[in-house]
Amino acid sequence: MLRGEQAAGEATGNKPVLEEQIQIHDEFTSICGAPTQVLKCGPWKNLFENGTVPRLLFLVIPGNPGLAGYYRTFIQALYCDLSQQYPVWVVSHAGHCKVPHDLEVVEDTDVKELDDVFGLCGQIEHKLNFLRKNVPQDMKLVLIGHSIGCYIVLEMMKQAPELEVLRCMMLFPTIERMAQSPQGRIMTPFLCQFRYLVYMPIYLMTLLPEKIKRSVVRFVLRGLKFRDEPSVMASLDLTEMDCVANVMYLASQEMRTVVKRDSSTIRQHLNKLTFYYGATDLWCPVQYYEEMKTEFPDGDIRLCEKGIRHAFVLEASKDVAAMLTEWVQDDLARL
Repeated sequence: MLRGEQAAGEATGNKPVLEEQIQIHDEFTSICGAPTQVLKCGPWKNLFENGTVPRLLFLVIPGNPGLAGYYRTFIQALYCDLSQQYPVWVVSHAGHCKVPHDLEVVEDTDVKELDDVFGLCGQIEHKLNFLRKNVPQDMKLVLIGHSIGCYIVLEMMKQAPELEVLRCMMLFPTIERMAQSPQGRIMTPFLCQFRYLVYMPIYLMTLLPEKIKRSVVRFVLRGLKFRDEPSVMASLDLTEMDCVANVMYLASQEMRTVVKRDSSTIRQHLNKLTFYYGATDLWCPVQYYEEMKTEFPDGDIRLCEKGIRHAFVLEASKDVAAMLTEWVQDDLARL
């Protein structure tokens, strides 16, 4: 079901359109039987049916939690920095979004439900089915993975070599040894053995009035010095039992599954990959960056020099969007 059916804001006269003026189309659908939120910047209605098909789509594959709302400021900024020439979308992970009560989810009748759509393998198939359902086969893609989204992007390219991928931007990539990382060593026991303990306080949160829940979430994120207001609002979904259960279930599978780097797939697509590691990232530490540089000396593998944190969408969306726009210019020139 569609919400906020508005095309992207357009410039008036010669005045440039500000990021805040760019409208985002928000829709909910069912992919592989799972509720899915999609945010779209740029013209969206009959996008691929009106004879003015864009040559390129930028698609964001989120980290975990895979809430599309966390990336609202990011896709706005990226669309604006790209001079509003290419649509920019973000698709949530299966089951990580709360569907508004006044909306019905459009059921996906063309694709069968998966046995474990909320697990890591299911999330990969979920993204591939989203593309098959919503994007023409010959559409060129810039895939932007964040955190576990980078692992999903690599698997998408491995499982669907027919995708017309122009470039993959791998932001703070958790593609190896997650449980052995500094943060993973702390979180793995909690996620794999004790995650059910968190369900009781979340259940108690669900009983609070919406206004109080919003105040609690804003207080916690402000205390952590996270300033992006859309991300604060998106975090309200993490007060829903189903969303939290799916988030933590996926995280537990990440700790068990993301162990060995897929060097074969990386080598096969190296000329299309750009990796961006954080200098203080506890999920993919500098050691992982250095080992990547050693194994792939010809790869485009970068280390952050701006102090940007792993969860960049909570405070540095515009900075990262500006960097990506600069990095992709050579690819755009070849279209």
